[in-house]
Amino acid sequence: MCALVRSKVPFEYCSKDDFPAMLAHWIGHVFYDILPGEGYEIREDQIFTAFQIANAVCKGKVHFAEAGLGTGKTFAYLLSAIPYARFSGKPVIIACASTALQEQLTGPKGDINTLARLLDLDLDVRMAKDPRQFICDLKANRVNNPFTGESSRLLDEVVHWADETDRGERSEVPHIPDRVWSQVAWDETMPCTICSSRGFCKLVRARNYYRSARDLIVCDHGLFFNDLWEREERIADGKLTLLPDYAAVIIDEGHKIILPAAMRAGRQIAEDDLNSMLSLLERLQGARISLLAAAISLRTATSGFFKTLYNSVLEDERTERLAVRVSNDLLRAADTLLRTLSGLHHELQNEQELYTGSLSTTRLQSFEAKIERATAVLDRFCRDGDRDAIVWVDRKEKSLWVVPRNISDLLGKFLFTKKLPVVFSSATLSIGGDFSYFTRTLGLQKPSSSSVDSSFDFAKQVFIYLPRHFSASVREDWFDPALERLVALLRLANGRGLVLVNSPSDVRRIRRGLKNCRFPFEILWEDRAERGYLVERFREEVSSVLVGAGFWEGIDVPGFALSLLVIWRLPFPAQDPLIEARRREVKKQGLNPLTEVDYPEMGLKLKQGCGRLIRKRDDRGVIAILEPVLGTPWEHIVMDAIPAGAEVTETFDTLSLILKN
Repeated sequence: MCALVRSKVPFEYCSKDDFPAMLAHWIGHVFYDILPGEGYEIREDQIFTAFQIANAVCKGKVHFAEAGLGTGKTFAYLLSAIPYARFSGKPVIIACASTALQEQLTGPKGDINTLARLLDLDLDVRMAKDPRQFICDLKANRVNNPFTGESSRLLDEVVHWADETDRGERSEVPHIPDRVWSQVAWDETMPCTICSSRGFCKLVRARNYYRSARDLIVCDHGLFFNDLWEREERIADGKLTLLPDYAAVIIDEGHKIILPAAMRAGRQIAEDDLNSMLSLLERLQGARISLLAAAISLRTATSGFFKTLYNSVLEDERTERLAVRVSNDLLRAADTLLRTLSGLHHELQNEQELYTGSLSTTRLQSFEAKIERATAVLDRFCRDGDRDAIVWVDRKEKSLWVVPRNISDLLGKFLFTKKLPVVFSSATLSIGGDFSYFTRTLGLQKPSSSSVDSSFDFAKQVFIYLPRHFSASVREDWFDPALERLVALLRLANGRGLVLVNSPSDVRRIRRGLKNCRFPFEILWEDRAERGYLVERFREEVSSVLVGAGFWEGIDVPGFALSLLVIWRLPFPAQDPLIEARRREVKKQGLNPLTEVDYPEMGLKLKQGCGRLIRKRDDRGVIAILEPVLGTPWEHIVMDAIPAGAEVTETFDTLSLILKN
């Protein structure tokens, strides 16, 4: 027998080979002995999940840890992450879906600090945020104020704050709107190499701070994938990686990674970015005629390209990412823009060589960086079209995105082949315990997996309303009977409802349909105010109703304020280019895109939506799906997505009892 020695991990072990067994023993001790003494109940599903994660981490596996609402999956993965970081001598990355979730996890009352207090652990946990959350010293110093009124006051406030802040983090001034923050925020096209604050700016200080974390680094999905895709190139160029070397990765809300992975691997060209650069060039005093001529030519080419681009999109209000019909006219317009960008780039290089003084070196390099990024996007677009790339127009940003089609191949090359432990944690990774759709999406072969249902007693807490089949005449005009049922449900519940729809047009149409209805409660419409503000109003005004397409996940409204959850229509996927790429892929494999992509996507989103209703053990409520389900080809997908054990009815008879109690 060996003598156990005290280690920096929170338990003792003899050797590297002994670590996995002692980790499992310690996890059991925490759950069965320590936490119950602090008032926590013993949850076997949580303990099972923790043991499965520990096994995967120690064996360097990719693991899907699906754990339903109320399971306590955060404690489950933290109890492996913390000891493994200390055992390996490198931090563990926890990648969250948003900045809000990062702050929630690391906040004073978050799970990390709670666990540290309960186990008397001195943890070194640091948050790594998106660079755009930090101020750029150079931009703040030279900002010109083009605003008047309130915007002028807010910009002055930000500039004054920039002189006083140590961290320069946007969370310190949360009331500042995007249009003002963009004037001073870090910008990837700014040339940091010649900046007077290089190596000492607030973003660099923030990076130096989190890079030295010993236990955990909590970042968002976007920053994680930025580091992943750029890591090898930065090392080859002698630059520091965005994140330090790490021992393992926990990807929280793992079902949401495809979009940030694709966007960080792709490139974007925005009409406003090019036009703002051209406006600055056209206002230059003493600029050479050839430089101004190149700028004017580029403005014409920019206008022509984006006009052709917008005429080539496939409109679908259910998504902000609009698919593009790649035609010869569009490719010609892209080639023209590419050539005029090259012409302006040539003139800017002449400007730098001639030292005319009309542009500062910093401004010149900023313009060159913008042109080089735009050129890279257009070059790939002209070369690949939509064959080897996924192309879309961002509706809000009025920009063209070109991203690699082979995201799963990139994940394999840069992440999964590294033999690091990678844990995907979420309440929605499978359909009825089947992980095959998510496995195919990530390009994996045989990941390990564990799945446990929610710890809530849905049989007592949830009632499901599924309407009978509509008659043939009603199916022709589904909206009117659905609206009647919605009105009846809202009156029955006296408000207290969340209505989930699939597009902004649904919101507008329902609002028009209800304009003559008089309710004794307020209806909050998604398109009438900022999302966070609406959710807070919904929580506080207990009888209110919230209607929107953007609330299927990520909102938490426990208690009496949410007693009725209405699914207006089933969330089948839109003509989203990322989804369309998956449809094409499975079709190439001889599979049916409807059953292999559309059904699973719908099921996963429906499962997320249903998860909005019950957030605590004393919550009660009704889930009403207004689109017919029973007897449809996708009935089994819906039944797997709704809360397990909940009673299902086709009539209104029993709804009044549960909604009035």
